[in-house]
Amino acid sequence: MHMVRRGIACAVTLLVVAIGATLPSAAHAQTAESRARQLYDRARELEQTGNASAALSLLWEAAGIAPGDGVIQDHLGEALERLGALDAAVDAYRRAADAHPAPTGAANHLVLALAKAGRGAEAVARARAAVAEAPRDAERWFTLGLAQSDVDADAAIESFHRALDLDPHHVLARYNLGLVLYHADRVDAAVDALRQALAIQPRPEIHYTLGVVRWHQGDLAGAVDALRAAVAANPSYADAYLTLGAVLKARGDVEASREALARAIALAPATPAPHVVLAQTLALAGDEAGARRESAESDRLREQSQRAQEAATLTAAGIALLDGGDAAAAADCFRRAAQAQDTFAPAHYQLGRALDRLGQHDAARRAYARAQQLNPALVPPR
Repeated sequence: MHMVRRGIACAVTLLVVAIGATLPSAAHAQTAESRARQLYDRARELEQTGNASAALSLLWEAAGIAPGDGVIQDHLGEALERLGALDAAVDAYRRAADAHPAPTGAANHLVLALAKAGRGAEAVARARAAVAEAPRDAERWFTLGLAQSDVDADAAIESFHRALDLDPHHVLARYNLGLVLYHADRVDAAVDALRQALAIQPRPEIHYTLGVVRWHQGDLAGAVDALRAAVAANPSYADAYLTLGAVLKARGDVEASREALARAIALAPATPAPHVVLAQTLALAGDEAGARRESAESDRLREQSQRAQEAATLTAAGIALLDGGDAAAAADCFRRAAQAQDTFAPAHYQLGRALDRLGQHDAARRAYARAQQLNPALVPPR
């Protein structure tokens, strides 16, 4: 689905949040900081109960109140990245990395989000600058390797080796070295690196990746063993159950494949991929009606995911406008976000905030009511 492009304000304000020119009084600043922290703490509570939608709404509000709070901005970036709104996540991470003090990990989060968003040149440049500041820091070489992984495999391999020279027990450097070697089609070297990583620390994702590599080699039995080890180490590992289901399908073990895929769907109900593989498995078993049903569900979920990303991106743009004082343009963004996905509760909640600032209090109450109908945790602000 293509992003709606009407209205230049929504398109450009993802890049810059305007900050008011007047300085608040000390008492007002203290009140704002306290309010932002209350919202942030409530957002964390909602996340822990699985209510990511309401948490995101409150994180946005807290970030607008306290744009210089690196912890809030970093957490907002993580929430947006999980939703797939990468440009908005980059903006939040950038504010976190520029905060004083910046939270631990914010600079790394920014580099990795830039790389994921296809902005590899900036990601590598930032990571190189960090290495230049502390060339004996293994973690900085590791981050540089991550930034290089999708743009220059040879450079990434060199950076991971530099990290391992400085810290031979850096398990994630060893693991990501294996990943890059695998994607560079150096499969035997990748297996060696992954085995060495497992010897340092048998993490679920290492078992998972070794399973994928074994599958690539045609070793289906070895792949199943590695993937079963991954889900044994982390019973909530949806991707591992999905891949296990695909490998079992390839082996012709239809019933075991269906069980693994059902587990993947239960763990990640909004993800289309398990339904795609389940459709193939059911077709293999001769259940054409079931295959058509799962294929249709995968299409529905894929469209829903695209709409959610569009709604989140437009809502992020609207919040930037609202924080910059342009409530009318913000309201337009929030309306378009709700049009992209009417069930995206944060868009309705933020629309209520914008309408309140415009003095349209009856319309604001309706927007808040819709948000709360969709997500009862979104209580209108008092």
